[in-house]
Order: sequence, then C-alpha cells, then structure tokens
Amino acid sequence: MATKSQRPDGQQVIRGACPLDCPDTCSWDVTVESGQAVDLRGAKDHPFTQGNLCVKVNRYLEHTQAPDRLLHPLRRTGKKGAGDFERITWDEALDEIGTQLKNAIARHGGESIWPCVGTGHMGFLQGMWGSGFRLWNALGASRHRVTICSVAGVAGVTMTVGQPTGMDPEDLPKSKLIIMWGYNPLSTGNHAWRFISEARRNGAHLVAIDPIRTRSAAQADEHIPILPGTDAALALGLLNVIVNMGAEDADYLETHTSDWPKFRDRILQYTPKRVAEITRVPVETIHSLGRRIATTRPTAIRSSMGMQRHAGGGMAIRALNAIPAVTGDWQYPGGGAIYSTGAAFVGNAAKLRQGDFKRQTTRELTTTRMGEILLERDDPPVDALILYGANPAASSPQQETLRRGLSREDLFTLVIENFPTDTVDYADIVLPSTMQTEHADIHNAFGHMYLQWNEPAVAPAGECLPHSEIFRRIARVMGLNEPCLYDSDDDLARALLDTDHPALAGITLEKLKEQGWMRLNLPRPYLPFAEGFPTESGKLEFNSSKASAKDLDPIPGFTEPGEVTDDELAKRYPLALVAPASHYFLNTNFGNMPEMLQRAGPRRVTLNPEDSLLRGLSDGDVARIFNDRGAFEAEIVVSDVVQPGVAASTKGYWPKIMGQNANLNLTVAERDSDMAGGAVFHDNRVEVELLRRAEAA
Repeated sequence: MATKSQRPDGQQVIRGACPLDCPDTCSWDVTVESGQAVDLRGAKDHPFTQGNLCVKVNRYLEHTQAPDRLLHPLRRTGKKGAGDFERITWDEALDEIGTQLKNAIARHGGESIWPCVGTGHMGFLQGMWGSGFRLWNALGASRHRVTICSVAGVAGVTMTVGQPTGMDPEDLPKSKLIIMWGYNPLSTGNHAWRFISEARRNGAHLVAIDPIRTRSAAQADEHIPILPGTDAALALGLLNVIVNMGAEDADYLETHTSDWPKFRDRILQYTPKRVAEITRVPVETIHSLGRRIATTRPTAIRSSMGMQRHAGGGMAIRALNAIPAVTGDWQYPGGGAIYSTGAAFVGNAAKLRQGDFKRQTTRELTTTRMGEILLERDDPPVDALILYGANPAASSPQQETLRRGLSREDLFTLVIENFPTDTVDYADIVLPSTMQTEHADIHNAFGHMYLQWNEPAVAPAGECLPHSEIFRRIARVMGLNEPCLYDSDDDLARALLDTDHPALAGITLEKLKEQGWMRLNLPRPYLPFAEGFPTESGKLEFNSSKASAKDLDPIPGFTEPGEVTDDELAKRYPLALVAPASHYFLNTNFGNMPEMLQRAGPRRVTLNPEDSLLRGLSDGDVARIFNDRGAFEAEIVVSDVVQPGVAASTKGYWPKIMGQNANLNLTVAERDSDMAGGAVFHDNRVEVELLRRAEAA
C-alpha cells in the first residue's frame, strides 16, 4: 500500500509505524476523516505485523487525544517536584532556554549541558537514535549514553560474534527447538509468537527459562524457573552436558571459532551439580535440556533485555551466544540466537548525527547514574539538563537519590514531553511535543528486518512541535549558524540512508515513502554469519580481545549478581525482586491512561506460597516492600508462578498516580552491570512486611 491512499468515501489512510520501545516496531495504517484520526490498525501487508497491534497500541489514538496531553509551553511557578506551572508562549520559553544554556556555557562550558534522551521514542528523526545530536555537538554538550535498557547485552553479543545482531525471527518456523530465555513475547512483542507457533506446528519443542511463569512460559512445553542473574551458569552447565556427550560440532568449532580449547576448559568447570547449586535448576533438568540441545538441529535461542539487567548481564548474553557456536547452529536456517536484530540495519548514523560537524568527543554521562551525577559530578557540574523521550523520575534506579538531584534549585531543567509525567514536575520549562501520528520519522527494528517510514497523518495537537523542529528553534535562539542544524526532516532521513552498504541497496527515501516499509536486502533464509563473523579474527571469539582491553574476563563465564547470590545480604533481605514488563504499559508509556490502569489493576507483588506463609501474608493484603534504598507499597498476590525466595512485580507505574510518590525503582541500586554501564533492575534484594489486611485495604 502507498504511504497515502484515498478511499471512495473520502477518508484517507496514512501508513506509519509504531515508535515505542518494542522489538516488533509495527507498521500501522491511520484512517483520517476531516483532518481527524478516527481509526488505527496494524498493516495487513507487512510480513511481521500482519494486521495486528498489541493491547497497548490498539488505544494509541485515544492516547493522543487524552485530556492530560501537554499542548502548550509551561514555566514552573512552585517548588521543584510539585508540578505547579503557568502557560507561556513559545517565544518566552525559547528565550528562557537560550538564556539558561548560554549562562551554563559561560559558567562551566558546554559540557555542563546534559541532553538526556530515553527510549520513549525509537525513531531516527524524533527519537533516541538521532534526534538533537547535531545541536548538542554544536554546543559542545556532554554526550549521553542510554544505559537504562540493553547495553550490557549489546556489549556481550559484540564481544562474541562481532556485532549485536542474530538470526531473523521469521526463520523461527524452521527451528526444531526454541528456547525463550528471559523472553515473554505474549506481553512484550506478540508478533514473534506467530512464528514460534508455526514452528511448534512443524514439531518444534518450546522451552521457557525464566524466574517467572509468564504468559508465554505458561504456554511452553517446558518452563524452567531459574534464580535471577544466574543464566550464564546455566548456559555453561548445558554446554557441559553437550561436551561430555561428545556432541559439540568439531568441524564448525575448528573452522569458525577461535580458542575453543580455552572455552572448553571453562565449560568443564561447570558441572550440572555445581550449576544446580548456583541456579536452583535441578540436576536432572540440566541434563535433560542439555541432551535435547545436543541432539536437536536446528536450535534457536531467543533472549531479551530483561535477563541482562544484573551485575553479570553482559557475560550472560555472551554465554548464550556461544551455545550455537558449540552446537554449530549458527550455520543452519532456524538456528542460532537472537538478542537484537538492530545491527542488521547499517544506516549512515554518523552523517545523521554529525552533519557537517566533527565527531563529538566531549565527556559521556549515563542514565543509570543520573542521581549520582547530578549530585556529585563537578568536573564540570551539570548546570542544564534537557530531557526528552525519558521519564527518569519513574523509570530510573535509586529514585530517592535521583529526585534529590532533580530538585537542585541551581539546575536548569528542560523537559520535552507529551504528558505531565513525574519528571515533568521537576522541570523549569516544559515544551509540548508531537506524537507519532503528527510527525515524520524513520524506524528500523530490533525484532525484525524491515525499515519503515512514518508519514504524519494529522496536524499537531495544540502548540506541539516535533523534536526536530524544537531543536532547530533552540539552535536559532542560541545564535548558531551552521546550515546542517536547520536541515529538514527529509534531509535528515536522506543523510541516514546515504550509505553504500549492501543491506540498503535500492532503498531510497522516495521508495520508502511510496511503500511505507521495505525489507533490508538480506537473503532468505538469513544466516547472519555465513560469510564469517565481523570480528578481528573473522571468527566467533571465545577469547575476546575487546573484553581483555576492558579488564574483563576474555572467556565466557559466570559473573555473579551483585545482590541475588549474596548470602549475607539475604539474611536481611531474603527475597530477590524482579520487575518485568507489564502487559498493559510499555516502560511508563500508557501508565497514565485510565483504561490501561484499570486493566493492569493496582500495583502488585507476587510471592510464592511458602514466602507468604512465612510472613503471614494473604492474597489482597497490602504490604511494604523495602530495603536500605527505599520502600513502596503493593497488593500481595500469592502464587507459584514464582519460586520460593523470588518476588515479582511489574514496572511502568507512575509514582504520582499510584500514591506515596513511590514505585519499585526506589529499591533498585544505582550501580553498573559488568559491561557498558548497564542497569541492574533485576539484581535487587528486598523484604516484605504486612501493612494492612485485605479486608481493611
């Protein structure tokens, strides 16, 4: 279908794409009547979307028209955090922003400005992959690295196979064994389930390895519960079984990998008995799954971002990506591993982000350390904070520390947003931005192989502006004259597509606009490393020089979680709390939407019956969940979907809506994982105590 089409009844259908932090990056069609968006549906002709949107995005149009949508610039009138604002004009807002940024540069230089973009929007023009980069370069601002989501796993994959990509999910129907490792597609990207289901109809066996019996795990042939943060140990234990059977693919290892003997020595250290003690997975289960992997070709391993959010997260993803090298599955259609497909798209990110500027070399600041950086960094201090596509006052760890940092009266904070989030309440100036039906953008995906154009379907609501236009206006008020700062959205898109990489051969902006989506020029079936691995050796590297250069163990192994396996800490805080994605929110997106709040229900924490009995807790009781960092309240659910010693809640609730100005991130530590400064949301020990009985709640 063309990006724009006219129906006989006068309605227009506009082709676009979902912008949210989800691997599926759906293609959608917006029906417009008399200038209003009246219907939204998944694109039927898109091979991955196939006409289906998720429960969240089905209500996206209502979300764009919500009564709490931000429509005008605002200026703070009360105390930071109170959310008291007055309406101002765009000129007033831009004048204030210009004055504050110029003052910050005069005091401590450009690096005192911290532009912080989050995963709230995944586009190249309006979102985290490209929006604003040229402006921050021109200002000499600090560079921002998005460490809140996937970076530890990306580093782990890259150290092993050379780049963060893997098999094509559309090849899953060819698999005979699929392992969903910390992956819950029915709630976090349901379109892959269609391909998994087809594989099962073809005789595939489906295994879920997850601390929680999620919606997807409950549908699997086999669910293997595991202690959070011990996945690498299990991977090594399974390989131990395979090696002791003599079932490794010796030819593949000889030809396509480096330093196999060193990795083999590591594997032999992780006997099923030792691994069972670490992971709480029974010895017989380790033997059984190890034998199944050893004898089943092709085997596919699908992991996701949740399982790498602990102190050993990068190493865990390294270990998972090593399994198909030992079994030889990387050579088979339907075999291998998937953490992300994002690197299959090789656009000209440098030209998009730099324009005519040189590569930015200023200091780098990270999301996961925001509270610490705002309160303690003085080389130079952060004088101006610019937040867009981010809601750290609800999403980031160690909330008490973070909120103290955001409360600094000497900190100028600009928040660019769609809704009055918890973070907005700390802003000095708030700018209203467009939503996906109101602006142009270009999207790749980290869960399929298609590039997509998002055509604006309707005019912006109120006085909202796209991020790209907001940054042009800030550049103008700052007196910046470099022409590339004022490139149009089409110019920016063309810069991204200006590459001779074969995966983009024939893909032009004009063709993309005409068709709405195009598959990357990749073979079917897709074997990502058929021509060798993009490493220094050209092979999969069991002995990583990149790891050695960062003073990390160069051989895949098991890096212990910071808290989960700490026996001394467990005496005070005996429950390992994990916080998976909600079925009804996407991070904190939709966390203010009444329908989704009603369907999600109150904030809950699930305990195993043994743990609830020990604490005298019953279904519906309201409890306090706490550790040294903070506490929050939640309703108790008693269920064996979690094992003894594990507690589970869901992320995405807004503290200001749920009360007590708190959510589970108050209890999460502001510290780094083993690789790339990743977050440790699932490496968190707590205790739970009764506040009031269900009948009194």
